[in-house]
Amino acid sequence: MRYTGIKKEEWDSALVQLLESQTIFATFSNEAGQDYELINKENVSLISYNHPGPSTPLKTFFLPVKENVTSARKKTRPRTIIGTPNCDIEALKLLDSIYLDGEFDDLFYRERRENTTIISSDCFSVQEHCHCLLYGIKPWSSMSDISIVLLDGTMILGIISEKGEQFISGMRCSQTEVHGVIKQIIEDKHKIAEDSLKKLPVNLPGYEKAGELIGRSEKTFWEKHCSGCVSCGACAAICPTCTCFLLIDKPGFEKLKQMDACQYPGFERVAGGEDALFELHNRFKNRYMCKYVWKPGKSHAIACTGCGRCIAACIGKINKNEVLRELAG
Repeated sequence: MRYTGIKKEEWDSALVQLLESQTIFATFSNEAGQDYELINKENVSLISYNHPGPSTPLKTFFLPVKENVTSARKKTRPRTIIGTPNCDIEALKLLDSIYLDGEFDDLFYRERRENTTIISSDCFSVQEHCHCLLYGIKPWSSMSDISIVLLDGTMILGIISEKGEQFISGMRCSQTEVHGVIKQIIEDKHKIAEDSLKKLPVNLPGYEKAGELIGRSEKTFWEKHCSGCVSCGACAAICPTCTCFLLIDKPGFEKLKQMDACQYPGFERVAGGEDALFELHNRFKNRYMCKYVWKPGKSHAIACTGCGRCIAACIGKINKNEVLRELAG
């Protein structure tokens, strides 16, 4: 990884200049937390760096809630996403294995992936439900196109990919060499973030162990824990790896692709009326099986990256971590 430094004022100005040729999203903080917004000349200086947990998962930029997959498409401008946490970057491993499998590529997904530069933000703090470290995921990325750190008024950019090199070369601003002292400061901040994650009261079984426990669990366990579930699907909608969808036929031989969720009633209902997930406890267990057993086995990538969004989003106050803790006994 090659590092370069840009003064924040110059970085902000260069981003505004880039808006002439591309669309740029970045993370902003407000009273409700943090989420992505389109940047412009007025808000560019307010971009939030190195804080964990934008509410919107990265998948939303590549898998729209609804899209027509048969209509003609206009060529879109290149886009850049700034501030993505590593838990979402890691989720792309699973999404890519599903939508870019080589034999049955999703052309729309591929176009969006190739058209997007991802600038990840190192997490220097943690949130209540974070548990990425337990699943072998660091709170900083080495898989995005660029990593970013705001340090004493200077943006420290780690160039990871060729796409990242192209992005940096297109910026009209002066850059400085990053010395070993700065790199050490960043490593120290990484260590602090790791230590903070280790101090959180997670006490969960490892990923493979969780899969084993879920696979041999009893019906009564899931009947007990699903009692607060209202089948709203928020856990699946907010999850960076949940990708189920419907194909809906419309007049004129059009097809709509619409995101779906295994927690919705009728998710597995077929034309004859049979529904393997009709009972709530079966739907509830199905999501855990998908996360810890089926998807990892099929795609060779983990399907939970420890972001904790599903816990924060649950209307029924169901805590996935508490479910797994009890299952582990």
